[in-house]
Amino acid sequence: MSERVRNLVALSATHRTAGLDERAAFTVPAGGAEAFYAAAREAGLAEAVLLATCNRLEAYGVGDEAAALHVRSALIKATGASPAVLDQHLRPVPGLEAVEHLFAVVSGLESQMVGEVEIAGQVKDAYADALARGMTGPVLNRVFQRAFQAGAWARTHTGISQGQVSLGNVAVELAQRVFGSLDEARVLVLGTGDVGRQVVQALVSRGASQVSVASRTFENARVLAEEFAGSSLTLADALRQAHAHDVIVGCATASSRARSTVALRESVARRQGRPLLLVDLGVPRNFDVAARSLEGAYLCDLDDLAAVSNANLKARLAEVDRARAALAEKAARAWGAANHQASPEA
Repeated sequence: MSERVRNLVALSATHRTAGLDERAAFTVPAGGAEAFYAAAREAGLAEAVLLATCNRLEAYGVGDEAAALHVRSALIKATGASPAVLDQHLRPVPGLEAVEHLFAVVSGLESQMVGEVEIAGQVKDAYADALARGMTGPVLNRVFQRAFQAGAWARTHTGISQGQVSLGNVAVELAQRVFGSLDEARVLVLGTGDVGRQVVQALVSRGASQVSVASRTFENARVLAEEFAGSSLTLADALRQAHAHDVIVGCATASSRARSTVALRESVARRQGRPLLLVDLGVPRNFDVAARSLEGAYLCDLDDLAAVSNANLKARLAEVDRARAALAEKAARAWGAANHQASPEA
């Protein structure tokens, strides 16, 4: 068992190693998690956790000296990406460094929007999924549980999350920069997943009173809209009525873009000079990047939102450095405890 501990490894592909469109090539589709864990078991990994978000593909594994290769194979199965494409962006993170990395991830220090709050919940969900599948054990249980404690400490005792950084809040802040007050703005949110819910909640909390929600599954749109006193549409109807909205936020997880440049050009023309703000939170993209060239349309993507969020990062760099130093100490203690717990003498 102690041999397994020495071969804890993480493989990580994020905004640091891949651009926005490159990340789209290795998203995890429906059924991808099942494929990952099936491959992990077949390869003989003792423990494994898959973490997949719009900006991050990571897996943590515990096994023999070939653990990194086994994790890589499982990620290829999960994403369907070619090994050549995936290998360009995957970074191996071994042992104690993997623990330090996980602590920093949970705390938001490794996020594209430094200090974001969503990532902690996403990691908890990923760990809970692996736990329910019986794919965690003494090493990853200890490491992930300590990571959650360390993340909570960092958010409470340092200033890394000043302003409650989240995709929803930053997207709404960007809309306010364009339109000022959102009281009269008509906003359309495409997608009803976690990000869509965060955006709708942030919009309503900032005073937006004309929010429509659309989804391929109308019932999902209806439930979310009713919760926040908004209106609901099918995705097809929403796209036909795009011109009637001032802000369109794309949060849908789709294999094809929600609106082509041609369709967006028609929507802009029908607005008769009124600006249209497109906020694309999708990976893959919800809107064709060529929409940036349309006069009267303003397209912002995840990279733009990160720039807005990190604009005041310099003021928080001291807090980030302080958090990293403290988290490194906590990671070392957790790694030592995991080694001791998994050793035959423990």
